[in-house]
Amino acid sequence: MSAMARRKRSVNPLVLLWRIFFWGFCAIVLLQLWFLAQIAVWTHVNPGSTSFMQTRLNEVRKTDPGFQLKHDWVPYDKISLSLKRAVIAAEDSGFMQHKGVEMEAIELAIKRNARRGRVTHGGSTITQQLAKNLFLTGKRSYIRKGQELVIALMIEALWDKRRILEVYLNVVEWGNGVYGAQAAAKHHFGVNAAQLSSYQAARMAGMLPAPRYFDKRKNSPFLARKTGTLQKRMYQVTVPK
Repeated sequence: MSAMARRKRSVNPLVLLWRIFFWGFCAIVLLQLWFLAQIAVWTHVNPGSTSFMQTRLNEVRKTDPGFQLKHDWVPYDKISLSLKRAVIAAEDSGFMQHKGVEMEAIELAIKRNARRGRVTHGGSTITQQLAKNLFLTGKRSYIRKGQELVIALMIEALWDKRRILEVYLNVVEWGNGVYGAQAAAKHHFGVNAAQLSSYQAARMAGMLPAPRYFDKRKNSPFLARKTGTLQKRMYQVTVPK
């Protein structure tokens, strides 16, 4: 038996376990640094695409190779104030107050998941949803939720609320292959994002977080009721200036 073979056989299992742990830890740290670097770049540079967009594009192209996403970036000031208000009212009424994470909402989601025996609720803020859209996938798991929380805290540390809402409104899904306020406004109402009325804004906000479902069910009674509720609530929230 060669000396090299003897050394391989004599490796202590605890040493091997430590090496696996060490290199795994290094990989996790490097991944977080990569996320942080991307977020830092996007402080002033608009993301051209997201993980969610690419995942959806790859899925649809399996059956429709020529499929193209609809996505047109518009600056914050070119998005209807009504849409900003409606989305915050619908998705995250505490957006202006929290630091990216609302622990009470997460604890409530964990309890609901425990009762159902599976992960169905996430308790996500707008910042967490943005973190997921930019870097992760829609697969539900506590590991993904943990990574989402870390990225959300990074985003809140580097961006102000205006930038967070601007990016969110420009990348969130609003129909099958429809991403961002501008493409959604044209797709659903034939107008620019800046021209959305309070009703149109409330209806678009009401489609979240199931835009593809409501894109096919535009006359849904549930969506109509939710739109009416949001029209009443949207003026009670404040938005970044």
